Amino acid sequence: MITIRDYAPADWQRVTEVHDAARLGELAASVGVEAFLTLEQTYEGEGLFDGDLWVAELDGRVVGFLAFSDAEVTWMYVDPACHRRGVGRALLRHALERAGAEVELTVLDGNDAARALYESEGFVVTSTTTGRLVGNEAFTATGHEMHWYRERTVS
Repeated sequence: MITIRDYAPADWQRVTEVHDAARLGELAASVGVEAFLTLEQTYEGEGLFDGDLWVAELDGRVVGFLAFSDAEVTWMYVDPACHRRGVGRALLRHALERAGAEVELTVLDGNDAARALYESEGFVVTSTTTGRLVGNEAFTATGHEMHWYRERTVS
């Protein structure tokens, strides 16, 4: 069973392991692994702790995390050994349940599995841009900005 809870400082080691393993896969499909930097190298500059941070546990072990700040999913990574087991979907739904009317995120071009997950949860691509890779500006990347809109009900 997947459990979502608030991040605790004791989770740091596992969160770094999850990020570093998953980030390599993300970059391999997009910019290239040469652009890899560890979570330890990037978390401050990219504001990992600027908003809410949740972890996903599977059988009592942290296997993913999601950061959410100012109506934006800023980080989401799942241990590659746990891909396609509903961890990312559980994290994303947890964030969307707590969100306002609109949420945005950016997914790297080539990260097809993540993009498919976001689209299956109602996100749509609103723009595509190419520029410096956030967190490692020495590399160029293409990102798809995606938005999710809460359905409005008429009273």
